[in-house]
Amino acid sequence: MTDESAIQTATFAAGCFWQIEVEFRNTEGVTDAIVGYTGGDAADPTYEQVCTGATGHAEACEVRFDPGLVSYEQLLAVFWRIHDPTQLNRQGPDIGSQYRSAIFFHSPEQESEAIASREEAQKRFPSPIVTEIVPAAHFWPAEEYHQRYLEKRGVASCRI
Repeated sequence: MTDESAIQTATFAAGCFWQIEVEFRNTEGVTDAIVGYTGGDAADPTYEQVCTGATGHAEACEVRFDPGLVSYEQLLAVFWRIHDPTQLNRQGPDIGSQYRSAIFFHSPEQESEAIASREEAQKRFPSPIVTEIVPAAHFWPAEEYHQRYLEKRGVASCRI
């Protein structure tokens, strides 16, 4: 049983939030994964607004996890594995700043671990990593129809 007082939060952006939600939700020790928008200027943005690129928000996934079961370092390993962090403002066919690669840290410890993990991950990529590592901002959960979107459609994993 998970001690709710021990639950921590991590926030990642890595392209379309549907895919990263599935991967984090399937990670042992993750107690919840919520898709939404962060890193922009608009209050309470909608999917349609974020899609224009005008709000400055990224499609992101807020991951709640039990550090007794999965470390932040392990979540960072999932993050680097599930997308191409060398693509600026895009992932595959999804283009725009809303699809940028970003780690939104919630503490100085998360910031340090994120920077160290980026340096380690860079060894595996021939092109420079463009992932932003920035302080977590207000997270706006996406509309309900986006939550567990792929799961609702029978997709259990999006491993690439």
